[in-house]
Amino acid sequence: MDQLVNFIIRPPRADYGPDDDLLEQEFMLKGRWFQRKDLEVVNSQGKKLQCSHYIPAVIPEGTALPCVIYCHGNSGCRADASEAAIILLPSNITVFTLDFSGSGLSEGEHVTLGWNEKEDLKAVVNYLRTDGNISCIALWGRSMGAVTSLMYGAEDPSIAGMVLDSPFSNLVDLMMELVDTYKYPLPKFTVKLAIQHMRKIVKKKASFDIMDLDTIQVAKRCFVPALFGHATEDDFILPHHSDKICEAYVGDKNIIKFDGDHNSPRPQFYFDSITIFFHNVLNPPDVPDDHYFLTPHGSLGQVPSGTATEGRADITEVLDSDVGPSSSSASTVTPPNGRNGRMLTPTSDDGEYVEYSFDNISDMPYTEEDEDRMLMQAILESLKDLDKSNTKNTQSAVSDVASKENSVAPDVVALETDASSISVRGADAPGKDVAACNSVAKASSLQSADRCTVNDAVSANVSGASESNGSTQVIEGKYGSAESQKLTQNPNGEDGTRATLVVQKSRTGSLIDGLTQKWGSFFKNND
Repeated sequence: MDQLVNFIIRPPRADYGPDDDLLEQEFMLKGRWFQRKDLEVVNSQGKKLQCSHYIPAVIPEGTALPCVIYCHGNSGCRADASEAAIILLPSNITVFTLDFSGSGLSEGEHVTLGWNEKEDLKAVVNYLRTDGNISCIALWGRSMGAVTSLMYGAEDPSIAGMVLDSPFSNLVDLMMELVDTYKYPLPKFTVKLAIQHMRKIVKKKASFDIMDLDTIQVAKRCFVPALFGHATEDDFILPHHSDKICEAYVGDKNIIKFDGDHNSPRPQFYFDSITIFFHNVLNPPDVPDDHYFLTPHGSLGQVPSGTATEGRADITEVLDSDVGPSSSSASTVTPPNGRNGRMLTPTSDDGEYVEYSFDNISDMPYTEEDEDRMLMQAILESLKDLDKSNTKNTQSAVSDVASKENSVAPDVVALETDASSISVRGADAPGKDVAACNSVAKASSLQSADRCTVNDAVSANVSGASESNGSTQVIEGKYGSAESQKLTQNPNGEDGTRATLVVQKSRTGSLIDGLTQKWGSFFKNND
């Protein structure tokens, strides 16, 4: 009998360490800094409740944020709220969680499956209402925590909304079902007599009557908007418990069923529904589109609004000290409050920091595919700018050479070129060289083998009988082979002038080689 009594009022107490099992004191989530604030709240019986409040690291002055209180289940603790914090914090909804009396690290000897826990919840609500940064309050409970939330919500209509995951409808009915579920070989009348005996012991030890835990009667007087959730394969609290409560509930309500059992992880669509529900009942302020920065390891972070430029410089300075490759996937950075925080980032040898300013948070790359797409888009845009720059330089070089047409007139012009230069010589004075211009000749494998395109101005050595008496001609044409093609007459019809152009093609092995050559030329020209 003592075992059955302890099953109700003294289940195994959760043993955990705040430093190891809770979210960190400062952490980054979806590009924003958040912090965990640990505190104690004293309930009406004078017992200290260990609590944690997850909030943004920087809250703009005069801005009040809504709060969801997470209520854990039987044998649970505030560490169970980490998942709720990760889901709700990006929507500007803070999350408060506690160890109920008799659970976790809080004071108290017995658990009452919601009866005394609602008084703990009342103490927490009163504490939050004295906080000027909290606008409105909602509840999220699981199992025992769902019963606690429902019982308190019936007493406090100012609660904005409730998520009730796997509540039981009546404790005595639940105990009878558990006898059948686990197939104890006991007659029904024997079970009823045992429950009556347990009722007396529980009332004496924990000061509450198990017959009073009837949430169907509570649901008939609760008007707080509620979202019910229950796993279809739950064999501890059967799904019909939520169905009965939802049917009796007089406030706005909805119910979601999903695969799993009583303790299984909840599916993503259920969490999405919870996020939408709380967003509708709490109306949190919009998340500001703040300035984002890229860490050396490629992970995006955010300088929260209201942070001074000096604070941002401190962040950059700390990041600069960790630019080398690391074997760990976590890097230490400095959050806005100046204390050390942790954020998970992929390793990289890149030591550059690039700042980005996005028009919308949705523009941020969240996957490798998004990053690859943005990288290729940047490369294509850069190549377009490079082509425009090369065209302008070529036209400028042609214009400069044409302006000297009347001052230099050699008898014979010979052009000798390799992959990067073209030389022009006069027959009468082969010893004199005049440097005209310098650039890079480029050949692409994407063009046909019989075509050669020179995109930049060429480096030429010009020799003539007299620098003041010569003229230079620019000849453009198709080249039949890599050897040479002779052009014998200038546009003015003058005799005795002959040009020879020798081109050595530098073929690229593939499109990637050509892209690499062009990309390298871009960085060379911008050094």
